Amino acid sequence: MSITRAEVAHLAQLSRLALTDAELDHFAGQLDVIIGAVARVQEVAAAGIPPTTHAAELSNVFRDDVVDQPLGADVVLAQAPAAELGRFRVPRILTED
Repeated sequence: MSITRAEVAHLAQLSRLALTDAELDHFAGQLDVIIGAVARVQEVAAAGIPPTTHAAELSNVFRDDVVDQPLGADVVLAQAPAAELGRFRVPRILTED
């Protein structure tokens, strides 16, 4: 299967690309090579070979999610550098000019 210059022009139009005649010829040749490479890959005899994403087995190393009691506001605020009226106190960064 080969791609024609007209098909490249159609794809360029759909992609809203303005291509010159030289570019259309150039891209038609490049796309034809790509299509040929994909066709060769599809010819590989892979019957009975399971698809894989990694060459080695991977296992999940994350811990299980366990629902736990949240920390209370008093515990969290006790560890803050500054607290006021049950809230974190932070330095002012905006001025009222």
